[in-house]
Amino acid sequence: MAFSSSSSPVPRRAGGGRDGVHLKERGLSSPRSRGIRSLPDVCPKEPTGEGRGLHNGPSVVAEHDRWTVYSSKVNLPAALNDPRLAKRESDFFTKTWGLDFTEMEVMPSFHLPNISREQFGPYSQEMTQRERIHERCKTICPNKDDVDAVSSITTNHDKSRAELEQVPKIFMRPEFALEDPATFNMVLPWSHFHSAGGKSRDVASSKLLQEKLSHYLDVVEVSIARQISLRSEAFFHAMSSQHELQDRLQETQQAVAILRGRTDAMDRVMCQGPLRALRIALTRNNCVKLHNKLKLMAAVHQTQPTVQLLLSTSEFVGALELIATTKEVLQQELQGIHSFRHLGSQLCELEKLIDKMMVEDFSMYARSDLNRNLKEETQVLEKVHKPNADSQKGRLESLVFGLLRQRKLDFLDIYSDEMITAAKAIVSQCVAERVVHIEEIDTEVIFKLADQMRLMTFPQWFELLENIFETFLLFLQRIKDTLNVIRNVVLQVLSSNHKNRLLAETSSAPVGQDISQEKLALQGEAELAYLTHEGLFISDALNEAQQQRQQESGVAGQDQHSAAGSRFQQNRTETAAEGDSSSGISEISAGREHSFISGENPMPTDMELNRVINNLQELLYVASDVSHDRCVKVLTARAKDGSLERLSSAEFVSLSQAVETFVRDTEDLCGRRSVSLRGALQSQANRFVNRFHEERKTKLSLLLDNERWKQADVPAEFQDLVNSIADGKISLPERKVSGAEDRKPADFLLVDGQKYAVVGTVLLLIRIFLEYCQCVNDIPSITTDMLTRLSDLFKHFNSRSCQLVLGAGALQVVGLKTITTKNLALASRCLQLVVHYIPIIRAHFETKLQPKQFSVLRHFDHIMKDYNDHIAEISAKLVAIMDSLFEKFLSKYEVKAPMPSACFRNICKQMAKMHEAIFDLLPEEQTQMLFLRINACFKMHLKRQLARLGVSNDGGPQHGLVVVDVAFYTENILALKSLERLDLNMAEIWEQKR
Repeated sequence: MAFSSSSSPVPRRAGGGRDGVHLKERGLSSPRSRGIRSLPDVCPKEPTGEGRGLHNGPSVVAEHDRWTVYSSKVNLPAALNDPRLAKRESDFFTKTWGLDFTEMEVMPSFHLPNISREQFGPYSQEMTQRERIHERCKTICPNKDDVDAVSSITTNHDKSRAELEQVPKIFMRPEFALEDPATFNMVLPWSHFHSAGGKSRDVASSKLLQEKLSHYLDVVEVSIARQISLRSEAFFHAMSSQHELQDRLQETQQAVAILRGRTDAMDRVMCQGPLRALRIALTRNNCVKLHNKLKLMAAVHQTQPTVQLLLSTSEFVGALELIATTKEVLQQELQGIHSFRHLGSQLCELEKLIDKMMVEDFSMYARSDLNRNLKEETQVLEKVHKPNADSQKGRLESLVFGLLRQRKLDFLDIYSDEMITAAKAIVSQCVAERVVHIEEIDTEVIFKLADQMRLMTFPQWFELLENIFETFLLFLQRIKDTLNVIRNVVLQVLSSNHKNRLLAETSSAPVGQDISQEKLALQGEAELAYLTHEGLFISDALNEAQQQRQQESGVAGQDQHSAAGSRFQQNRTETAAEGDSSSGISEISAGREHSFISGENPMPTDMELNRVINNLQELLYVASDVSHDRCVKVLTARAKDGSLERLSSAEFVSLSQAVETFVRDTEDLCGRRSVSLRGALQSQANRFVNRFHEERKTKLSLLLDNERWKQADVPAEFQDLVNSIADGKISLPERKVSGAEDRKPADFLLVDGQKYAVVGTVLLLIRIFLEYCQCVNDIPSITTDMLTRLSDLFKHFNSRSCQLVLGAGALQVVGLKTITTKNLALASRCLQLVVHYIPIIRAHFETKLQPKQFSVLRHFDHIMKDYNDHIAEISAKLVAIMDSLFEKFLSKYEVKAPMPSACFRNICKQMAKMHEAIFDLLPEEQTQMLFLRINACFKMHLKRQLARLGVSNDGGPQHGLVVVDVAFYTENILALKSLERLDLNMAEIWEQKR
């Protein structure tokens, strides 16, 4: 919108202005037209000062004349803020310039200075006073022309308004339409034409209505004419602007035609050739893409034959890699290809088939590896370097790699089942091989292995057992070697996963942002081509893809290859040499490790791989346990009829040593302490100990029942036995074949410089408890049982000897007439010998026990106490014998001549017999102590008899006679050997005077 051409938006300085006030120039107009306001000039004209003809129209190429502010005919702020508009238009720009127009921030011009508000300060202060004066003048003295114009317009408006009000409102409605019957009846009321007045009346009414409507038409026309007259200038201006606009449009059309011609020339000369070159390059790229896509389709088409070729050489990892990569290509690069719609499902079925093949192949491998000869072929199956075994090298690694890749982590269960089956076959095979060489066993009659083993003699069975032990050790060594191979594969995969994580961390920064998706697709397609194993066009595809990458990305792009690209580039040499099957397969096997490093394969996690490693160790433990269990069955089968219980000590010791050696070897080999075989041996050892103890206890009982309690000669071998104990060797010495008969038996047994008079039973008892100690040395596991049994044996010897000697049981058992003092002294001395060895035996057992088992040693303390009590009872019995004699003789003692009396002579005679009986049996100290006690009994009875006789030490005749008898007694006692310095203290026989 714009004002008239006569208005100017630029304020100019008035020529007659006294104060230099800038007033807007007004155009001169007649008084008649001053009251008419023109409409805005919607089609502004060119400035009249420099008019141009049509031949010199606007050019879109050449620049226009320089535009100044005075060239403007439209005051844009005034147009936007037109007070005559009832509502400001909010869509002014979008309506004029289209919906694509958006307001944008206009950058400040670099050619204009930055004007601040402070620079308008002086002007604002100067104009403020003048503005106040001007406003005051306007209110006091309004403009006469404006008043006249306003009054005229108001009068005309009121007059036209009154005339228009005469017109019915129905004609002013927007929905007025004569086609509407209701509207038509309201405008032309037909009721006036059909009244009872007749035809003449209808004619009059119609004329009246026609005049009325004509009047309404005249009023409206006059009002329209008045409005047109008020805006005539604007209408004429619009018409002139329309003609000028048509002239401008014609000039613009000619300029556009010229521009189009020039544009066509530019298109022919500058655009069509390059665009054709670009179009041809794009077509070439599309053809290259199509070619690569076709080669990729050919590569995918060769997947199944290649998988069959790999499976024929047991290269499961390569086949699975090929299937996985082909499925990935089908999902990404070849998605939607109709000819490959069934290939995905076929590859899935083929992958399942490979899974079954790997499981079956691993089962066959485990079966063949565990069942082959253990002694002749000691290395892992198919790891032996033979000329015809190159193609089979690494079969186990290939199987393990494939099973790990498919997450078939339960393959160890298959190996475990085969291992258990092979362990059972080992025992059967060893028994069968041994029975063949034994003529006494008829295998056609006796079918069961247990029955066949029970029919063997112990040497034959023991040789069989040693063979089984040796075979199981080789069996465990083979299992350990195989599991080590599997462990190395798992550790290799674990290390590869660790390297993948490090590579992922180092390459986590964004790379290759400038590489387009098209180039990456070409790279992936070309790198997949290696899978077809068809060398010529595959290598061409790889070379072209490499050249494409070098041209597009340069050296920087080559450094940003993905892990998959590295894997494909790594395996390119494998496929190029596929013509040679052996070398090709070996190269694929060599590249298998790198395929795991790529990170694209669904390999198990580190936690799962660590679990597999733990399961490998557990499987080795299970192998050890299974071997021990099979050996336990061999032992129990032999021991079913009690044959192991009837073994001699040497045989059982050899059996125990063989079992312990096997157990230690398996512990060193497998790193686990198996308890089943030791438990079975312990069970047999308990039975052996029971039989061993019962035999020796029965033997000791028989010896005691037949013992006449007389001093026995000591053979030289027993003296040597005692000497070896004194030297610290608590075991049975080796028997000497020659020279043993040259030495004569001795009367006494020398132990630590002391002489012991013993009976034959005690000598055998020494050998018996040494046999117990020897069993403990050979079988440490039975120490506690042997200790208990040995203590029971000592208790049995003590109690039985007490019954036979002190209890006089020997009178009935052996037929002795009486138990003499010599028998008692000999029994006491035998008990003392046993007491001497009990601490030595206790110390020996203490070295074989664990600290927590020391509590069982208290049995020896109880035995020591029992033996000492028994010895004291024998001493008391000897004293009691003499005490009864003293009481018998002294009760008849009378103090009268001749002296010495018969009573004292009999007492001295009995004392001499006692000394003679015990002097050679008991040591000197014990003899002196015994006679001191006997002397005390004698003094007690003599004192009592003297008190009854009333004899006192008053120096009388009776006193003299008693002194003579006492002197005789003292002289005889002191004359005995080893009693010369005995203090008899005979003064105690007299009552002390009060």
